[in-house]
Order: sequence, then C-alpha cells, then structure tokens
Amino acid sequence: MELKRHISRLPNHILKPFGLKLVTSPKPSHDGQESAPIAPNYSKSKLPDGAADYLQPDNPKLKELQAAYANPSRHPLKEHMVWSDSLITSDDLRYFRGDNAYVWQMRGKNMNMLGYALTAYYVKAMDNLYLLRKLEEDDLFGIFTFRIDNKIISRDLLDSIIEIYFLERHLRISQWPRLNILDIGAGYGRLAHRFINALPNVENYFCTDAVAVSTFISDYYLGFRNVHHKAKTIPIYNIESALKNHTVDIAINVHSFSECTLPAVEWWLSLLESKRVKYLMIVPNTMDHDGKLLLTIQRKDFSKVIERHGYKLIAKEPKYSDECVQEYGIKPTYHYLYELT
Repeated sequence: MELKRHISRLPNHILKPFGLKLVTSPKPSHDGQESAPIAPNYSKSKLPDGAADYLQPDNPKLKELQAAYANPSRHPLKEHMVWSDSLITSDDLRYFRGDNAYVWQMRGKNMNMLGYALTAYYVKAMDNLYLLRKLEEDDLFGIFTFRIDNKIISRDLLDSIIEIYFLERHLRISQWPRLNILDIGAGYGRLAHRFINALPNVENYFCTDAVAVSTFISDYYLGFRNVHHKAKTIPIYNIESALKNHTVDIAINVHSFSECTLPAVEWWLSLLESKRVKYLMIVPNTMDHDGKLLLTIQRKDFSKVIERHGYKLIAKEPKYSDECVQEYGIKPTYHYLYELT
C-alpha cells in the first residue's frame, strides 16, 4: 500500500519544480497504460436548461429524421450501414459527450491521467496559435475532464487542436481568406465547434452523418454552442443538393470511414471527386500498427478507393511527432492528407 501511494504521488513530484500540479475528475485507473474496458459511461454533470427535455428519444424532430433515414430511397448509404441508432442509448442522448460510441474517453490505450497529462503538455508545446488559451472546455453533457496546468482538458479539446494543427502545418489554413469544410461523419459536432472558435476565417462548416441520431444531436449542439451561423448540420439525404451551391475546400473524416463498409467509402469518394473537393483529411481508428493500411470495420484496406478517385497522398504523420508521446499519449493514431490531382 505504501508503494502504491508513492507511485500515485510521482507525477506531481516530477512536476512540482515547475509549479504544476495534476488534478483529475473523475479519478480513472492509472496503474497501467492500458485502461480497463468499461461500459458506456458519463460524468455526472448538470445539463443546460431545456436539454433534458429536448434530448429525448420521442422528440418529434428526431422521429422525423429517423423515419427519413430509414427510407432506402432517401438514404444513399442505407444498405451499406454498420453504425446504427441502436448504439446510442437514451442516456447517451442527454450525455452525448460521455464515454460512448461517439468518443472513447476512458477506454483503450493510455486513456488515463498520465496519458491525458502527457498529451496536454505536448499540445501546449506546439501551440503557436494559442488555441489552448482561446478554446474553452466545460463539464457539460457528461464529458470526462481533467484539470491540468490550471486548464480544464478533455479528449474533445485535445484531439480537435491536434487535428487543426495537422492541417495548419500542411495547408496553412489560418491564412486562407475563406475556408469551407465538409465534415463526413461529424458525430455530435465537436470538431465544427472547435474549428469555428479557433479560426475566424472559416466561412462554412458542413456537418453530415449517415446516422439520424447523430444529425439530431449535432444540430442541437451547434446551436447550443452558438456556432450555427457558420456550422450547418446537413442530413445525409440532402448533402448532394446542399453542396451544389457551395464550394468545399477540405473534407475531413475522423474515424467514420473506419466504421464504414467499402461501398460506403466508395460512395463518399465519388461525391468528393464530383464536387472537386481539393483536400481530404482522414483520421482512422482501425488500422495496422504503423499506419500502412487504412482499414474499414471489415478489415479491408480503403486507400485504393481513395486513389482510384484521383486523390494522391501528400502527407502522412503519426498523431504525435514525438515517439514517446506517440507511444504513451491518448489514443495514438495516424493522420493522412490527400490532394485531388
């Protein structure tokens, strides 16, 4: 027991000379880097006024979306779906930022206090746009947070900043006069929220998802965060018509191609090619160890599909440029950037 107490004090002992201290809430296991599997869970936090009443399975708007998404004639990917509404429970509707099908915050490699602390200081060291100062986090909608260096930290915040910086390094997106983005598989809209608050030059950020409940939550969340003047949630059955009148500079796909079938990826690439979307960023969550293959949920490589539609790989990087952080930071993966030739 004495040894265990000593180990638990070690991180703050190391950080004390720098005037820093780690505080975590709630307290996860940090006996090892591999967190124990847990069931979907959420932090017991308050909900904003009206949220509990609106975020209900019987909400008429959600029912309408579900009926439309269930119609094969309106849903272009209906027969190729793997991810479904059934993965989201009624609790997940209200606490959609918890640990669930949208974001694994407390499950998997390095999803513990030390992993979060290492990642937070990595982000701070690379933060030449001062996004950690600009972007705020709170405890709303069930999210798990840590207080590190007197800053509330979440996976939502850290992953979003890292993804923005990947595009900044390769495309200098902060310098574009107008930036138009399509987020494929946008989930609850976390990246749209971060992008718009990070970069004032974002003109339009289109969120779309092949799952009705995600579209419902995203529409609510972007309105709640007051970014809906730029961030728009587009149901899957309207995405082709919506893009007819808008130019898209960059398409972003975080994790969702990894949860698709190969025909679904094919459909999306056909759409991107037809709309002449110049750049495509992909963050997979199912791949081989060193990122050589981009794999669907059925373990089929979809990189050839991307190339067949005229997209050439111009950048591929580990999520963390430092080897130590790539080994011990939260949810290590690779980032890919393709350009339409």
